[in-house]
This record gives sequence, structure tokens and C-alpha cells, in this order.
Amino acid sequence: MRHFPIFLDLQGRDVLLLGAGEALEAKAALLAAAGARPRHAARFSPALLEGIALACAAGAPEEDLHALAEACRARGIPVNVVDRPELCGFITPAIVDRDPITIAIGSGGAAPALARMVRQRIETVLAPGLGRVAALARHFQRAVRARLPDLAARRRFLDAALTGPAAQLAEAGREAEARAAFAAALDAAEAAPAGSVHLVGAGPGAADLLTLRALRLLGEADVIVHDRLVPAEVLEMARRDARRIYVGKVRSHHCVPQAEINALLVRLAREGMKVVRLKGGDPFIFGRGGEEKEAVEAAGLVCEVVPGITAALACAAQAGIPLTHRDAARSLTLVTGHTREGRLDVNFASLAQPGQTVAVYMGVTTLPALFAGIVAAGATLRSRRPSSSAAARRGSACCAAASPRWRGRPRAGWRTAPPCCCWARPARAAACRWPPPPRSRQAPHLDRSRNRAHGRALPMAGAPPAEQG
Repeated sequence: MRHFPIFLDLQGRDVLLLGAGEALEAKAALLAAAGARPRHAARFSPALLEGIALACAAGAPEEDLHALAEACRARGIPVNVVDRPELCGFITPAIVDRDPITIAIGSGGAAPALARMVRQRIETVLAPGLGRVAALARHFQRAVRARLPDLAARRRFLDAALTGPAAQLAEAGREAEARAAFAAALDAAEAAPAGSVHLVGAGPGAADLLTLRALRLLGEADVIVHDRLVPAEVLEMARRDARRIYVGKVRSHHCVPQAEINALLVRLAREGMKVVRLKGGDPFIFGRGGEEKEAVEAAGLVCEVVPGITAALACAAQAGIPLTHRDAARSLTLVTGHTREGRLDVNFASLAQPGQTVAVYMGVTTLPALFAGIVAAGATLRSRRPSSSAAARRGSACCAAASPRWRGRPRAGWRTAPPCCCWARPARAAACRWPPPPRSRQAPHLDRSRNRAHGRALPMAGAPPAEQG
């Protein structure tokens, strides 16, 4: 972000408009609407800057534009020269006006037309009466602060009030009824509301794969307790002033043990906080969300679970391979490759059964043992092209090969930072094409007659191209 967005109070202040033309007239209209007093000049002289709060220029001689820019910078006066970003100290954004709500969209001077397109999209989303809702909040501002001195309580009340009946009445222009409804809601508000915990699935890493409920809770949270699989792009969607607490884990190193995480959630909620426990994937799929929910509810606190897109679903979507298919896979098994007390606690006989898809989570380190166990149970595996562990994230990495030639050593470029998910495919589903057709939105083609006539080996994703069998 090169330009810092701010809003200037220009009520009753003088601004200089140097030059002529439609572009400058448009600037003059905007500045006048903000209460500024425009001063017009055709040519530049330093004396014009006396008492000026801001300067804009367009259509003036080149030497005057440069002189204005240099003089304003020397005096610390914000200056804007239309379509000349190298001479600008500030840029004028595209504006959505719902007074007193104002939204500014800028492109840093790179693409003003694109900023205008974004403004048009926002215009279609926001209600024309949104400004009346803001005016309602301004009317009750002092009363809200007096009734709810606690910041968290005040924020929670406003989150509800500005989307509830009072806001709807204000949007419709029914001001008296809106004020009555707001006052009633304020009288009934809790001065010290109880805290709560929300176990929220952050999905496979792509910010646009968050659920709408997850996005809403991130905007309402007082504190966010997150693990290492939650990328910065997702955390950026949370409230700016929300406290962030990192409790990430890597294999054999837990910076905060699970028991302490449970206690942390309880303590924060008891302080009246709205806590979002943000977990990669889905909280209830190998995320220890069940333990956290039990701890919170045992303390007598409210705990809500918001599901997320788990890694197996993201891998399937990225690869274009269905997890279930009426002619190939009638069941789906999710299994963890994580060891407990130094050993894999896995039912290999059930994993080797045909007619199913097996998705293995946290299986990078134990991949040789997983491979050997499935083969020993009677399955025949051969390697396939890689399926991304962090399938929905840009720059995602594939895990190492799983084939008889793999000797348990990581290959070049193997990264374990993303959430790893290896998978075994059922026999007849091996005909699914890899890679999927570019830009295709359809499921991969599956030649049923060919698969019925010819048995297929059970492949496991994870091999780089050189390891294809």
C-alpha cells in the first residue's frame, strides 16, 4: 500500500485550483461539496499558496505544474496534478457517497478506470439509505457511551443495533420509529455481556474459500486465536483492532500445548471477549476442535462451531478428481498419518478395501509406513502425478513420492509447510484424467466401459512426474 488513505476536514478552508478544463471543474465540485472554498488561478506564483490547505491542478502550462508541485512539497501542502502521479502528493479516489458514510477507492494512480468500476460495484451493494443509519448512530453516540462504558460491550451492541430493526427503519426513512427502536434496544443492552468462543474453520488457505459466517465472525471478534495453517491473507480479513494470538504447532514442537490452548480460550471468554479460534481446514477434522469445545462448555460458556473446507475436498477440487463416484467409490475415508506414542494407529485392512477413496492427513513423515501397511493389507499401489497438499493456495507444494522406488527421503523442492494430504484412489477411478483440462469446470471424464473391462491399480497421489509408474 503506497498511499495512506485519510479523510481531510476542509470545512471553511481555502484550496487552490490551478489551470482550467473539465477535470479541474470536477475537482472544484467535489471540494465545494466537502465545504472547501476554492481559489482559481490560471498561472502559478508562490504567493498563491498563502493560507492554502490543499492544491489541485489541471490544464496549466507544464512549467507551472512543476513549480506548483515543488512549492507545495517544500511547504508540506498536499498537491494533486490530474493524470500526473509523479507530481502528486496525494491522489483523488473514486468515491461512494452515503453521507456521512464515505467510501474511497484508489489505485495509486495506476488504473483510475478500474477504481471507478469497483465504485460502481459497491454502489449496487449499498442501500441508498445507509447514510440515515449512520445518522441514527451519531444521534445516540453519547447515550451509547454513557450506557455502555465497556468497549467490548459497546461494540457488540452496535454490531447488533446497526443491522437490526432500528437500522431497517432508518433506511426506510422512518426516523421517529427508528429512534424509538434504537432507544429500546439500548435500554435492554447488557452492560457486561457474556463472552463466547467460536471454533471457525479457515479452510485450505484461500481467503475466498472462507464461509460467509466465518467472515462475519472475523469482523466481530475481540480476539483471534489462530494456528500456523492460517495464512496472512485470511487474518487480514479480520477486524484491524482485534487481538491476534498465535498458538501454531509443528511436528514434535507445540509452542502452546493443547491443554494451555483450552485454558486460554476459557480465560478470554470469561473476560467477556468474543473469541474466534481460527483453525486450518475444518475444526472437527483432525483439528482437535472436539477437545476445545468440551473444555469451553465444561466451563459453562457458549461454544459455536463453524465448519470449513477441509484439505481433502480442496485437493479433489484442484485435481479435478471426484472423491466419490457411483461406478468407482461408494465411500470416503479420512485418516490421520499422525503417530500416537510413536506408532501408527491405523486399520490398514479397512484402508485396503476396494470401492473407496482414502484421504490421509498429516502423512508426510509416516508416508513409508502408510504405504507399506496398505500394501501389506493386500492393496496394490502405483504412483500418480502429485496432488497439492495446500490445494487451494497459490504456490502450493506437492508431497513426496509414494511408490516402490521411493526410499523415504524427501525429494528436491519438497515442502512440508502446507497442510499435507496424501490420498489413495479406488480401482476404477484411476481413469480420471490428470492434469484436468485448463479452465475446465466439469468433472474429469471417466471411461466406464474401459474401467469395467480392465482392472486398475490403486494409485496414491504424491509422486512427482519422474516417479510415475
